[in-house]
Amino acid sequence: MALKKILKVTGTCVPAAGDDVDTDRIIPARYLKCVTFDGLGEFLFYDVRFDENGQPTNCSLNDARFKGATIMIAGRNFGCGSSREHAPQAIYRYGFRAIVAESFAEIFFGNSTTLSIPCVTVSRQDLDRIREIVESEPKIEMTIDLTKETIRLGGDEFPASVLPSARDALINGRWDPIAELLEARALVEERVAQLSYLAPG
Repeated sequence: MALKKILKVTGTCVPAAGDDVDTDRIIPARYLKCVTFDGLGEFLFYDVRFDENGQPTNCSLNDARFKGATIMIAGRNFGCGSSREHAPQAIYRYGFRAIVAESFAEIFFGNSTTLSIPCVTVSRQDLDRIREIVESEPKIEMTIDLTKETIRLGGDEFPASVLPSARDALINGRWDPIAELLEARALVEERVAQLSYLAPG
């Protein structure tokens, strides 16, 4: 079964994170003991969303104005620190389908792409303007066009970029290498049969 082609992502936004946000902040280490990734979304930014008594903080993710947002606005070097795959998994399972930032940590970027989450970069100036618009109009919709590499937000349009290899994988439905491998099982078996060192006996 072919993977979905990610050409555009449209949704409301939340300015959820600043600069140098590491994966331990995105998903605290104590929640990494799960056998599957199911349910990780509820622990996204847990120590930012709740205080030591488990009470909600004034974090933007708790702000009713941004309820239902599917696009996260971050900052510089988002997803740095450890390479835990749980971080983008938590983001995806919370309901986010794209992240806009000034830059991303490399491994986080790759892990996000394999979940079909576009990690889109914009200049600092444009990022600040996007935050300003979203803060003043929380229900405004953003459209990220991966084919044109633009972001449309109300009457404003911003140039955006995605690493070419990731952009190609997303818009052509090749973002999950494991799914591609499984889909090409016949070709894999054919190739294996040609390798003498894997031949039975």
